[in-house]
Amino acid sequence: MQKFSFALITFIVFLISVNVVAAQDDDVIKVDSSLVILNAAISDKAGHNVPGIKEKEFKVLEDGVEQQIELFETSDTPFAAIVLFDTSGSMEDRLTLARTAAINFLQGLRPDDVAAVYKFDRNITTIQDFSQSQFISDKMFDLSARGITVLNDAIYKAAKDLEARPEKRKAIIVLSDGEDTGSNASAKKALNAALAANATIYTVDLTTWEGNTRGQNTAVLKDFAEKSGGFFIAVKNGQVLRDSLESVIQELGTQYTLGYSPKETNSKKKWRSIEVVISRPNLTIRTRKGYNVEPN
Repeated sequence: MQKFSFALITFIVFLISVNVVAAQDDDVIKVDSSLVILNAAISDKAGHNVPGIKEKEFKVLEDGVEQQIELFETSDTPFAAIVLFDTSGSMEDRLTLARTAAINFLQGLRPDDVAAVYKFDRNITTIQDFSQSQFISDKMFDLSARGITVLNDAIYKAAKDLEARPEKRKAIIVLSDGEDTGSNASAKKALNAALAANATIYTVDLTTWEGNTRGQNTAVLKDFAEKSGGFFIAVKNGQVLRDSLESVIQELGTQYTLGYSPKETNSKKKWRSIEVVISRPNLTIRTRKGYNVEPN
């Protein structure tokens, strides 16, 4: 009887231990999955990235309510990026320029960063999958411009693919003239997908090459960049393009990554606005403007 009782007690203790561990694991998973991740680029008046800002100097507001920062990472964090390469018919005279820009970006990656390259015209095709250490696929040199443009669909797909990546810093670099003539997805749906994936969009407007502009298309590219926390690049010449893409890589390498679990609220709004504030004066902060509770 004593042996039976001891065995029974041991078994019960074991079950309790298992349940405690399982509950702890569930808590961890729940906390991790509920984190809202922000990547913030901080610059001074001269436009230079500002390193060395401490966690205690940051404040994050969601719909005006201060949140508790639970995750804080600085420049050592690697990033994942997708370069979207417009190969539609309207890009025929700028194809070489766009290819050079994509290669320059890949060659600037740090050892732990990864990037993929997709081309888009009527379809979206992977030129090279996620890889490290400046790998350049031979397919980059076998491209032609043709067909219609599915810009929104390309951004949407890139966002969904990045959403599955483990890196906390994610970026979409769009090399395009901003024209969309055949997407199923709207620009809003594409942007919402990027916000849900915490992907910063950097747009390179190739219509500004040699002074040519298309106002409506430029506005679309600016909107993608501004609302996701990235920046818009108007390409006037090859040197501006090279310098701008170097700035993208430098920014991704010096961003501040913050995470918080949103405080409970009775609000039924799907859109939650985000504001990042720093106690230091005269600094510019760029990050995404918010997120949808139920992304479309």
